[in-house]
Amino acid sequence: MIIIFALWLPFGALAQSGTVTVFAAASLRGALDEVATDYAANVALSFGGSGTMARQVAAGAPADVIILANPVWMGWLQDKRLIDGTAAVDLLSNSLVLIAPATSIATPDPDNLLAELDGARLAMGQRDAVPAGIYAREWLQSTGQWGGLIRHLAETDNVRAALALVARGETPLGIVYRTDALAEDQVRVVYAVPEELHSPITYPAAALTDSGQAFLAYLQTPEAMLIFAKHGFGQITR
Repeated sequence: MIIIFALWLPFGALAQSGTVTVFAAASLRGALDEVATDYAANVALSFGGSGTMARQVAAGAPADVIILANPVWMGWLQDKRLIDGTAAVDLLSNSLVLIAPATSIATPDPDNLLAELDGARLAMGQRDAVPAGIYAREWLQSTGQWGGLIRHLAETDNVRAALALVARGETPLGIVYRTDALAEDQVRVVYAVPEELHSPITYPAAALTDSGQAFLAYLQTPEAMLIFAKHGFGQITR
């Protein structure tokens, strides 16, 4: 059984007897839902921006497992001694894409996005806190576009919110993970960002309790990895 909680619920509402509580990056929604379905115990999934998830754990939220979309936030938790330095594992990988509404027909020039926006805004995660936004900023900086685009951004508190802006046609272009684009039929990929133009996209995970350790081990099984692969995630080779 999967239980999904909204982020605004009090921490006490997350505590369920016999339930594994997982705080996860928003981009894992869908894939992690499916993986958790076959687990032997109930799993409560709470999704949000990686920074939000990390800060909630730091504030005392009773999570058993935390899965983030950037090692920086995991390092932040380790610096606070909330997670042992050796406890985190790199669980998954992903890639970055430029998307447009599915109804659009133009093929934009990824090296001249300011002109392509024509006064509109580019949807992406918040540049300093949301991992997808951090990777997007790195790409735009590497192509010399960042300075011109800063005032033309629609920044969101998680990558799925950026995806929704493009899906609804509120912005003509957005930068999200490949997995997000695969999960939404109202958008189409117009450009795959070269991986060498930003930091490697990895999903570190850590268990905070014994029950969390068992679930984290389950996430690394071949059966779970097949489901993640179906949703577009890559496996980290160790």
